[in-house]
Amino acid sequence: MEHEHPALDLSVDAAELTARLVDFPSVSGAEKPLADAVEHALRALPHLRVDRDGDAIVARTDLGRTERVALAGHIDTVPIADNVPSRLTGATDGAAGDGGVLWGCGTSDMKSGVAVQLRIAATVPEPNRDLTFVFYDNEEVSAELNGLRRLAERHRDWLDADFAVLLEPTHGKVEGGCQGTMRARVETTGKRAHSARSWLGDNAIHKAAPILARLSRYEPRRVAIDGLTYHEGLNAVGIAGGHAGNVIPDACAVTVNFRFAPDRSEEAALAHVREVFDGFDVVLADSAPGALPGLSHPAATAFVAAVGAELGPKLGWTDVARFSALGVPAVNYGPGDPKLAHTREEHVSVAAILEAEERLRAWLVA
Repeated sequence: MEHEHPALDLSVDAAELTARLVDFPSVSGAEKPLADAVEHALRALPHLRVDRDGDAIVARTDLGRTERVALAGHIDTVPIADNVPSRLTGATDGAAGDGGVLWGCGTSDMKSGVAVQLRIAATVPEPNRDLTFVFYDNEEVSAELNGLRRLAERHRDWLDADFAVLLEPTHGKVEGGCQGTMRARVETTGKRAHSARSWLGDNAIHKAAPILARLSRYEPRRVAIDGLTYHEGLNAVGIAGGHAGNVIPDACAVTVNFRFAPDRSEEAALAHVREVFDGFDVVLADSAPGALPGLSHPAATAFVAAVGAELGPKLGWTDVARFSALGVPAVNYGPGDPKLAHTREEHVSVAAILEAEERLRAWLVA
């Protein structure tokens, strides 16, 4: 029999709510029980309109405010690594609200952020800006399954906003925009031969040496945008070639990953990669655009001032890029530590969760 989970109680504080969300396993592709619980809890709040598509839930206020802000987060996690149910250490009396560290799958990435979203949804019925809460599925797997991508394609109007905050783990910093990412194969060809008569062939793997040499000499660009410095990177992440232990290979491909600053378009990024590897065949494998910080937007300025957090660039890729593609400036801000995401030792401090909730509340009721 499928295990039944209790309903979500949004009256508990964000740390306790994080623990309960962690105890709701929701590995990518298996989010339905948690999505059901989130939908049920939000539909009980009379000030919100709630819509659902698959295992993505969108809830909105409609107060006629002059500005609308989206608070977004994914409800899925990577596969569990013997780290569910949650456990609390270091609390003064065993209660999450009394400090300590909460351990478990998704504590950092990003059920603590989702808990903060749910608490704001439940306890700020008349915010100073209209709010859209987005809870979506399948962020941790391939892009075509991403719930936010699906919402953008099917229900673009559900995501209308002047500004968005993605509660991905940032360790309490405000991280503006995100870098783009691209993978490409740099290919060489040769002539197959028996390795005992190697002079009759042309070794394609040996021809890859100049590719690696160019990578070792490559000097990544640093660029400042809105006062944030993005550090690009171009690196080999894989190499494939060869047929057998006695065959000179006639094909080889070095897979490179280019992390590019958000002032480059995907087209410009690909042109740069082809320029670096001029003379070789470059085949694009996949690509995702970056997102400009958008910190000059009035809502972003007010958010940064209200939360009083340290500013920095997002050096990885997050779904702020999807909001940016919709014309919605977005930042990353969440209580978790990104360095702990996806690890067996994933954890988050209770104080960080409560501080994130307090800062967002102060911004939205000022």
